[in-house]
Amino acid sequence: MDIYIPIILLFVLFLLNIPIAFSLIASAMVYFLFINDSLPVSLVMQRFISSVSSFPLLAIPFFIMVGSIMNYSGISRNLLAFADSLIGHKTGGLAHVNVMLSTLMGGISGSANADAAMQSKILAPEMTKRGYDVAFTAAVTATSSSISPVIPPGINLIIFALLANVSVHSMFIAGYVPAFLMAASLMITIAFIAKKRNYKPSREKPASAKERFHYFGKAIPALLIPFGIILGMRFGLFTPTEAGAIAVLLCTIIGLLIYRELKPQHFVQILRETIQGTSSVMFIIVGALVFGYYMTLEQIPQNVASMLIGLTDNKYALLLIINILLLVVGMFIEGGAAMIILTPLLLPAVLNLGINPVHFGIVVIVNIMIGGVTPPFGSMMFTVCSILRVRMVDFVREAAPLLGALFTVLMLLTFSEGLVMFLPNLFK
Repeated sequence: MDIYIPIILLFVLFLLNIPIAFSLIASAMVYFLFINDSLPVSLVMQRFISSVSSFPLLAIPFFIMVGSIMNYSGISRNLLAFADSLIGHKTGGLAHVNVMLSTLMGGISGSANADAAMQSKILAPEMTKRGYDVAFTAAVTATSSSISPVIPPGINLIIFALLANVSVHSMFIAGYVPAFLMAASLMITIAFIAKKRNYKPSREKPASAKERFHYFGKAIPALLIPFGIILGMRFGLFTPTEAGAIAVLLCTIIGLLIYRELKPQHFVQILRETIQGTSSVMFIIVGALVFGYYMTLEQIPQNVASMLIGLTDNKYALLLIINILLLVVGMFIEGGAAMIILTPLLLPAVLNLGINPVHFGIVVIVNIMIGGVTPPFGSMMFTVCSILRVRMVDFVREAAPLLGALFTVLMLLTFSEGLVMFLPNLFK
C-alpha cells in the first residue's frame, strides 16, 4: 500500500491548489526519500536534469515563440479579415468568424490558452459591441480555442508523440480531420443559437469574389506556414524540432518584411513571453517524468494496464472507459499535465488491445481540450472568464450546447479509427 502514497498525495496537493509541477515533484520526492531509499538522492537529481536533455523537446520553446511573434506581426489581424470575408455575412457572423479564426490560427500558434486570450482581447469586444451576450461570447471563444492544439504544430501533439514514441509527423497529419469536425460541429450549433436569438451578421452582404481574393492574398503568407512545416517534414527537409525554428524564422520574416508590423522593440516582450511559457511547460514535464520514473520502478503502469484489460477485452469499450476517466480528470487537472501523467499509465493497455497509438493520441488530446473548457478548473474557461469578467455559472450555461457538440465529435473519433487515420495512412 505504501507504493500508492505518492499518487494519493499528488491528488491531495491538486485539490489544495498547489501548482502542478510542485505537486508532481513533491509527491515523487516523498517516494524517493521515505518509501524507497535504496536509490541515492544524487541519482534522482540526475534524473531531473536528464529528463529534459532531449533534442525533440526544443520544439516546445520554438512553437511557443511562434505564437508570441504572431500576436505582434499582423498575422492575427490578416487572418481575422480573411475569415470575416468568408463567413461574416451569416447569421451570427462574428461567432462563426471566432471559430474559423481559431481554426486558421491553430496551424500557427498551436496553443489553446494563447488563442483564447488573443480572441478575448481582439474579437470578443467587437462581438459584445454588436449585441452578442457576453457569456455566449466567452463560451464561443473558449470552446473554439480547443481546436488550436489539435491542428499542427500543436504542442500537445509533439508531447504525446514523445511520450508514446510515435512519429510527430503522423500526429501532425492526424490532427486535421478531427479539427475540421470540431470546427464544423461548433459552427452548426452556433447557427441554431444565432438564429434563435437573431444575432446579426458582421457584414450586411457576402463579400465579393474580388474582396475575398484580396483578403486571401494578404493571408497567404500566414496560411502557408503550417503547410510548409508539414511538407518540409514529409520530404525530410527538417525534423519537427528544426520545424519549430523554421516557423519562428518564417513568422519573423512575414512580420518584418511583408506585414511590416513587427518592430525591433517587440522582441524583448516576445522573449519574455517565450521564457515564461517555456519554463512553466518544461517544469511540468520535468515533474511528470520524475513522477513517471517512480511509477515505472513500482510497475504501476503495468498494474493499471492489467486492471483495465481485466475489465474488458474490447478496444472500443476500453476507449470509452478511458474517455470517461480523462473527462473526469480533465475537470480537475490542466490538460497538458493530465496527458503527461496518464499517457504512460494507459498506453500499455491500449497497445495490448491493438489500438493504434496515433488514434489514441488524437482521442486523448481532443478529450483534454474539452476538459480545458469544463468547470471547475478548465484553463481556457478561466482565461476568457477573467478577461471578459463573466461569472462561471453564466459561462457554463452558455457553453453547454457547444460542449455537447464537441462531445459528439469526441465519440465519433473514439469509435471511428479510420476517420482519424485516413490522412496518416494516405501520406505514409
